[in-house]
Amino acid sequence: MKGLAKEEMSLPSKIKKRHLLDLSIFIPYLVLCIIGLIMVYSSTSYKQIDIGLNPAGMVKNQLVFWVLSLFFMLVIYRMKTKIFQMKGLMNLAMAVTGLLLCITLMFGEEINGAKGWLSIGSFNMQPAEYLKILIVWYLAYRFSKRQPQIGEHDIEAFKGPLAITLGFIALVAIQPDMGNAVILGIIMVIMILVSGISYKWTAVSVPTVVFLGVLATEVVLLTHGKVLGPFQYIYKRFQAFATPFAEDVVRDAGHQLVNSYYAINNGGWFGLGLGNSIEKKGYLPEAHTDFIFSIVVEELGVVAALLILFLLVFMICRMLLVGIRAHSAFNSMMAIGIGSMFLVQLFINVGGIVGLIPSTGVTFPFLSQGGNSLLVLSVSVGFVLNVSADEQRYRIETESQEVLKRQSIRRTQANA
Repeated sequence: MKGLAKEEMSLPSKIKKRHLLDLSIFIPYLVLCIIGLIMVYSSTSYKQIDIGLNPAGMVKNQLVFWVLSLFFMLVIYRMKTKIFQMKGLMNLAMAVTGLLLCITLMFGEEINGAKGWLSIGSFNMQPAEYLKILIVWYLAYRFSKRQPQIGEHDIEAFKGPLAITLGFIALVAIQPDMGNAVILGIIMVIMILVSGISYKWTAVSVPTVVFLGVLATEVVLLTHGKVLGPFQYIYKRFQAFATPFAEDVVRDAGHQLVNSYYAINNGGWFGLGLGNSIEKKGYLPEAHTDFIFSIVVEELGVVAALLILFLLVFMICRMLLVGIRAHSAFNSMMAIGIGSMFLVQLFINVGGIVGLIPSTGVTFPFLSQGGNSLLVLSVSVGFVLNVSADEQRYRIETESQEVLKRQSIRRTQANA
């Protein structure tokens, strides 16, 4: 019995981390990335040929970023979760990101009206993308450390972290990159709601935020955007959302949304066939980034598009489940925060291309062309896989200790 107990006691330590890989998250990730590479090639090859470049040029770039993403995902997965709860590492990450955002505002490259890109040699970095995972990480760290204060002294516990977070969001908003600023704001609200805050604050704050959002939309539309000052471009997006087919809108701000509708209509249930999109041939701008899901529907059809959505939503639900089941406050908030980040980005992208909400220039997770986005999303998946492995090991160790405890009780009773 003693030999058996020793063997069982050492069982958890013998389990390698690769054996704890959560395939219900990792396999959908791989499938979505492969579909993304196929669709990036399909949506860019025609334009590449038209301008005399290699038709596989953009997909090769995306493939390089995917390989790089897999490497960083593995690094994040192999690290101990305790490392991410080190105050010095957190402060360094926040300082570097804040510095990059400030440098981008001063010297960044302007693309599509937003000064959000920083050129480093041949690599274009978008600091706002990296800020998404950093905000989740930072708030999970700060709120998990302040768990005893949250509930009894809600406001005091949130003052510092929220002031810093809002400062970072403001830096993104003035680029102006309202799409990522909105995502960051929603992530912040979700992290507050899952932090253990009193239900009374939740019951008051959520309806208030929704009401203010609806009120702001009405004010922007009724004043024709005059209240926005330098952010006048936001009014055009609301205008395109409200009346995309209006004669003075369809040729300007409504052009993308209208052609997105055409792409979806062309696809029908089963699509025109891979590579046969009409709208990607110059009619639909950003066909390979913000509106790539419209091309997916046009070429593969509604049925295939729904299957892709199901796969992504399944992966998100698994992430949220990891967070709900976690025994550690930090692990729980990390997994739920990242799952929510994916869900918010998915909703904003799909909502924008079908006219459910104003378009904000947000990419579709894993399918859209964009190295920064793919890298951040992959690292985020790595974080959740790490948390999942950590929680599985904890459960195995707990169960093993329970077995040993029961065996000890039985031996004591037998000897008695």
